[in-house]
Amino acid sequence: MNYRLTLQYDGTDFSGWQMQEGRRTVQGELVRALSLLEGAEVTVHGAGRTDAGVHAEAQVASAKLRREWEPRRLAAALNGNLARDLRVTGATPAPEDFHARYDAKGKTYRYRVFNESFLSPFWSRYAVHESRPLDLGRMRAAARLFLGEHDWTAFSAAQSDVKTRVRRVTALEVGERKSASGRGRLVEISASAEGFLRYMVRTIAGALLAAGRGEIDGDLIRRAIETGERPHAVVTAPAHGLTLVEVHYEAVGSRQ
Repeated sequence: MNYRLTLQYDGTDFSGWQMQEGRRTVQGELVRALSLLEGAEVTVHGAGRTDAGVHAEAQVASAKLRREWEPRRLAAALNGNLARDLRVTGATPAPEDFHARYDAKGKTYRYRVFNESFLSPFWSRYAVHESRPLDLGRMRAAARLFLGEHDWTAFSAAQSDVKTRVRRVTALEVGERKSASGRGRLVEISASAEGFLRYMVRTIAGALLAAGRGEIDGDLIRRAIETGERPHAVVTAPAHGLTLVEVHYEAVGSRQ
């Protein structure tokens, strides 16, 4: 029986999603817990490989089990064998050929910035601190330049084994809200695409933050996209500000 699992995790104490010898990873913890339930080694596929320190509100995984489980009991049994920083929020039977990664049509990430003179302890693990004022008008104008299909060489990891660095960004929004718990301004960058390269969202976030501080303008961003050369003012934003918020699949009634 094939199962689709929806996961939440605080990425602070994980070395990312992918299994690594001698390191604690999300995939590794799921494999361990599922193998305990199954009594045999279980293979787990994830919708995406989040890096060390990156969080998830709704990561998706798929796994095939010999035993048939009632979905709520499977989720409860897994959570009973997982640490508190990783939780299965849903488990549903899936078609035998469902694959969490290959069936995904896109993803949405959110990058959070606590924009005050102080860093609230309520956001220290989940948002980057920026004490300098951020101009949201500049950030939104810069965000519009990233929409559409581009070569993302200037805004991704230098070392990558992908065949092409061309990706299509379908949405990129910059918003703000008052954090009730942190008692301060929270700036949120939401990015959706059919696929992302490693460090792509974090580097886009770094560019938007530089724009918000008045360090770069639209011409510099356009030139970086066209030439593949990253401006010195643009740095890859820290991992802990990034959260995977949704993995997109086909509509209900098709392959779920």
